[in-house]
Amino acid sequence: MHPVIQSLMERKSVRAYTDQEIPEEAVQQILAAAAQAPTAGNQQLYTVLRISDPEKKRRLSISCDNQPFIAQAKLVLIFCADCLKWYNAFKAAGCQPRKPGVGDLLLAVSDANIAAQNAVTAAEALGVGSCYIGDIMENIETQREILALPRYVFPAAMLVFGFPTQQQKDREKPERFPQQYIVQENGYHTLTEAELKAMFAERTSNRTFDSWLQAFCQRKYNSGFAREMSRSVQKYIEEFSDQ
Repeated sequence: MHPVIQSLMERKSVRAYTDQEIPEEAVQQILAAAAQAPTAGNQQLYTVLRISDPEKKRRLSISCDNQPFIAQAKLVLIFCADCLKWYNAFKAAGCQPRKPGVGDLLLAVSDANIAAQNAVTAAEALGVGSCYIGDIMENIETQREILALPRYVFPAAMLVFGFPTQQQKDREKPERFPQQYIVQENGYHTLTEAELKAMFAERTSNRTFDSWLQAFCQRKYNSGFAREMSRSVQKYIEEFSDQ
């Protein structure tokens, strides 16, 4: 197997780090790799915030669902979907641009997340672990205050990095669903109940399908943080919808 593909297969989220600092040369390679990601119209519709202030890291660890390892990470990057830079550039050039809309937001989010994944892949190649923090999309009021986010800038993803502890290296990577339930050809097929039960069979091996899904639904989908994320994202969408 090609080493790049092998790296992608083996990569897993890392939430515990050694005390070793990430060399600045490695950080710059990670950032350079992010900037080389595919991007809509070569616009790079994102801004990367590198959070080095310990107090900001501490506050983010609280505002992002109380996860202390965020504050302990050696590198924290926030990939913001940024529709403001180009909008302001258009105005500066006398273009009379329309206000950014929801479509622009989705395109910018795509750009930001692709860049973030490039950063993850580069870090993995350097032996640096990483973890996505989706909770950066929650608590819009607090995140905006911490990060000084203006209108038309949305924190699409946060990544935290560090050299993994031995326990993290040894931890087994969770299994992904079989390809037959992920890849479909030529059109969308809605999975039947039987297919869904077969898809979840390996994850529910020691429990019933109903009990496993009910517990997961309560812990994740119906959770307070999931509802808060929807509230905050809706706030951002309303801003992009206000034409």
